[in-house]
Amino acid sequence: MTDAEHVTGHIDILLVEDNPGDVRLTELALEEVGISHDLQVVKDGKAAVERLRGSESDPGPDLVLLDLDLPRLHGTEVLEELKSDPELRRLPVIVLTSSTADADVRASYDRHANAYVEKPADVDDFVEVARQIERFWLSTVRLPP
Repeated sequence: MTDAEHVTGHIDILLVEDNPGDVRLTELALEEVGISHDLQVVKDGKAAVERLRGSESDPGPDLVLLDLDLPRLHGTEVLEELKSDPELRRLPVIVLTSSTADADVRASYDRHANAYVEKPADVDDFVEVARQIERFWLSTVRLPP
């Protein structure tokens, strides 16, 4: 079975990332794995919160990939905002960051991140991370409606 055949459906992803290189790397990895997706990108934490609290007619994403080191609102502050909002707290948030600091890991989980993943620098390793996200979050787990 190929990775593309393994995908069980379509997913809307919000990527909160201010580094254009990491945005492109994420796009390439998702395409390489064959995930059927729509990817929206916001470049700062405040824009992420505003996007997620958008209009009632917009169902929002199925999954958030969140960097920590963001302008205007740090990723941990974004987590606080989302997980304290009854309408947004069920939304799965994967912290996808280059930080290896134990304090960042603790702070993310203290604010109810669903997962903490360190961004690999190597393209092939990044594709493998996307493959693992697909296998677990899109094929194994049942996401909230």
